[in-house]
Amino acid sequence: MALAGRARRLGYRVYALLGDGECQEGQVWEAAMTAGHYRLDNLTAIVDRNELQAMGKTEDRMSVEPLAAKWRAFGWQTLEIDGHSMTSICRALDTATEMKGQPTCIIAHTVKGKGVPSWRDTPASTTS
Repeated sequence: MALAGRARRLGYRVYALLGDGECQEGQVWEAAMTAGHYRLDNLTAIVDRNELQAMGKTEDRMSVEPLAAKWRAFGWQTLEIDGHSMTSICRALDTATEMKGQPTCIIAHTVKGKGVPSWRDTPASTTS
């Protein structure tokens, strides 16, 4: 979508929302490599880095670290923020909009279930 929008000079931005568990998937890195190669500065990926996926801790399943370095290696401006802070989120989105010549990845560090003690830091399989 970002490549087509740029080719057609449509001027829109594309936002992709990812979970950190999704960053274990090959198609994520194929897309990241493509976006970096074509310098798609109209693309922003936001990764919810809560360190959990459906069946347990992300790092117990397959490590995604060093996550920020991986995005940078694919040619992305990479920002790490507190994903619970609206001020941080807005600043990061503004920074992404201003970036020219490369896509932006915002790694939003969050706590799953924040504010609901019985859900805090629990995988999906135990909260349903």
